[in-house]
Amino acid sequence: MSVVAVIPARGGSKGVPGKNLRRVGGRSLVARAIDAARTSAAIDRVVVSTDDAAIAEEAARCGAEVVRRPAALATDEASSEAALLHALGQLGPIELLVFLQATSPFIEPADLDDAVGRVRAGEADVVFAAIATPVFLWQPGETGWQGINHDAAVRLRRQDAPPQVAETGAFYVMRARGFLEARHRFFGRVVPALVDEHLAIEIDTEQHLLLAEALAGAGSGTT
Repeated sequence: MSVVAVIPARGGSKGVPGKNLRRVGGRSLVARAIDAARTSAAIDRVVVSTDDAAIAEEAARCGAEVVRRPAALATDEASSEAALLHALGQLGPIELLVFLQATSPFIEPADLDDAVGRVRAGEADVVFAAIATPVFLWQPGETGWQGINHDAAVRLRRQDAPPQVAETGAFYVMRARGFLEARHRFFGRVVPALVDEHLAIEIDTEQHLLLAEALAGAGSGTT
């Protein structure tokens, strides 16, 4: 029984071509995710699931195992869960699954260690990376825009609003058996792991890459 990190990293990307091999702070995004997982004291194995030969070569160079993903599981429509389920089918029995996304370039190994510890201790079945987000959200309604997480007629101070978080997408730690049964990353008792909001950037555009490069260059505690 072990703790295995799986990093799905397909070759295709419409928003940022070749995204998983783009570089931040001198390292590719997939290399940064592998480095974070390999530095974690709680993770036993690091696996990259990919359909792309160049990503597979980069993953192996960085010390990760490679699971070659079928093309049918590497389309824009294919879910991350499908890639994870396929990878687990190749790996044999494990205790905990750590799902990392290479598109989050500033994953802290200490955050991974803490999240794994919380699941192992029985605090949760799933722990996901999140930032506190005390914001007032609105959506269009029949008579105009309406508040969806607050009563627009009662203006609370931010510090008095109920606790709310937003997923960063960086990592999810979960019991492997529960994931295999649910076939989804959220099951059982789910709790957030708050991470540094200044580093909780997810790469979806070229502008995000520029911002990430600036953060890496600033050397403000980024890995």
